[in-house]
Amino acid sequence: MEWNTSNNNKKKVTVINGSHFSNLEGFYEEVSQLFMKDEDWKVGTLDGFNDILYGFQGEIIWKNSQKSSEDLGFDVTKEFYQNKIRQGKPFNTELIQQKLDELIDGNGQTLFEILLEIIESHKNIHLILD
Repeated sequence: MEWNTSNNNKKKVTVINGSHFSNLEGFYEEVSQLFMKDEDWKVGTLDGFNDILYGFQGEIIWKNSQKSSEDLGFDVTKEFYQNKIRQGKPFNTELIQQKLDELIDGNGQTLFEILLEIIESHKNIHLILD
């Protein structure tokens, strides 16, 4: 969706709707539909999500962000790390174990917080949590 400001500059606005998904795979599906409509591949990793944001400039409104915060919170993040440790290669299991330990100790980031950090690392994007 695009809208014009009073000085006729176009600003792209994209809405991520937290009611459309309840897990990380659903989030990837949502952002693939929003950012990659004309592509023949879909986002499937945190790195992939970061990569697609390089081509975006504008505003992201994350509706129902509180729901997403809960859906992508502690339990799902813990399971995410445990699955990577179980899988082993190609993952750096020592680093992932450290991240899991930090999460359990209350010092680590949830998947939701990681996604926010990824978005906020792109200076060409303004994030609004709704």
